[in-house]
Amino acid sequence: MSEVLQSVGVVIVAAGRGNRARGDDSARPPKQYRTVGGIPVLASSVKAFTARDDVTAIVVVIGAEDDAHFDALGLDDSRLRVVAGGDTRQASVSAGLEALKAESSVPALALIHDAARPFVAHELIDRVIAALAMCDAAIPVVAVTDTLKQVDNDGHVLATADRDALRAAQTPQGFRLEAIHAAHEAAREAADVTFTDDGSIAEWAGLRVQVVDGDAANYKLTTPDDFERAEAAFNASNGSASMMQTRTGQGFDVHRFTDGDRVTLGGIIIPHDRALSGHSDADVVLHAITDAIYGALADGDIGHHFPPSEPQWRGADSSIFLEHAVSLLKARGGEIVLLDATIMCEAPKIGPHRDRMRERIAEIAKIRLGQVAIKATTTEQLGFAGRREGIAAMALATVNLPREN
Repeated sequence: MSEVLQSVGVVIVAAGRGNRARGDDSARPPKQYRTVGGIPVLASSVKAFTARDDVTAIVVVIGAEDDAHFDALGLDDSRLRVVAGGDTRQASVSAGLEALKAESSVPALALIHDAARPFVAHELIDRVIAALAMCDAAIPVVAVTDTLKQVDNDGHVLATADRDALRAAQTPQGFRLEAIHAAHEAAREAADVTFTDDGSIAEWAGLRVQVVDGDAANYKLTTPDDFERAEAAFNASNGSASMMQTRTGQGFDVHRFTDGDRVTLGGIIIPHDRALSGHSDADVVLHAITDAIYGALADGDIGHHFPPSEPQWRGADSSIFLEHAVSLLKARGGEIVLLDATIMCEAPKIGPHRDRMRERIAEIAKIRLGQVAIKATTTEQLGFAGRREGIAAMALATVNLPREN
């Protein structure tokens, strides 16, 4: 068993709810979608593997209700697959392994990694893969430095463990794909056995498990204290200043009324006794938001990127413009924090359509609904909007961007 195996598949387990990491704030997203240094934890974990040429497939196993959270990460790699997890970590890993087995070119090796370990180093991944040339399974471990006590249910010490023979396991844990897939299938039938990681399933199945040196920096984010520690370490490693900077851009747009029976606002069509005149679909809300993002990037405006002199944009769906602005932001490693728009008109009434607008904008920008705010106001019958001559919108976009040095 000494051949060098090159094709590597990765299963990243991200289906947990992370309740301990939420602390007293139950409204927080699952821990894998929270940020450290301005970057979502899951995005950091995924990018550790998308940066490698030996990885041929990456399966991210997410919670059944986390599609929007995942889409908001903006991850774009042809090797990425997303599957729904199960009720337990074991079931989620099994789903990920099944997805690897379904690849058109099935990888020889499988690395199984916890999404909540975003600081995994390439050198650690290399050690795990190298060990698999000689064994069926390889797991990274670190020495146990604390004295370990065995206690009973009443809190009485029963014994002191010999820590010299103990190690703390980390991920990614590596396996020959066929071997760990068969072990998981057998474990699924063993309802009376509890497994805490995939290495323990491999041991139970009789596989030879080799240990390699882990990395103290590759710790798992579990509690609020872990996030504070991670944020402090990140800032310290970058000269006590985050690599991300927060920027705010503003946008404004206005279109006059013309004959028609509908208007497009915030990406949705609203019946009305007039229409808005413009080169595209005249969606003042999407135009204002798009220009706000361009403003945060200091990268022109809609007219610069989509000149009205070009006939191809006549009647265009304004979602194209917003998608473009978002793609530029993500290409620079940025993320949207909040999109906030205010619509100025006497009619139509915006309130009944507000939530549909928010949903559509969140869909286009691939962010959560809670990151989109839509407000409306009249101008007390003053000005062109008050005279019902048209509709205006203004917007602010708050984004995080890598700090330029």
